[in-house]
Amino acid sequence: MSTPDAPENELTADEGAPGTPGTAPVTPAGDEKALPADIAELSYEAARDQLVEVVRRLESGQGGLEDSIALWERGEMLARRCQQWLDGARERLEDAVAARRGEDGAER
Repeated sequence: MSTPDAPENELTADEGAPGTPGTAPVTPAGDEKALPADIAELSYEAARDQLVEVVRRLESGQGGLEDSIALWERGEMLARRCQQWLDGARERLEDAVAARRGEDGAER
């Protein structure tokens, strides 16, 4: 259950088990190389879907060399955007596990 103001690609802990307090939404991890705005604004799912389409078009073998190079470059940027989202989710999971371990240790 996300809030009406939250983008559809953000998940919060209150979407999981009932009674779990909400936490910060999943966000992409930072990256030292900036992406073009049209790619940087994509959700994980949108970037993945576009990447699948790029791969399909490249595998079809249609189009010239210049088109293929442009598609490849876009695919690389889309893959990087997907990885940013996955890295952000991994960081959040690691933080949650560490917090849980800290709570378990404090109870002993």
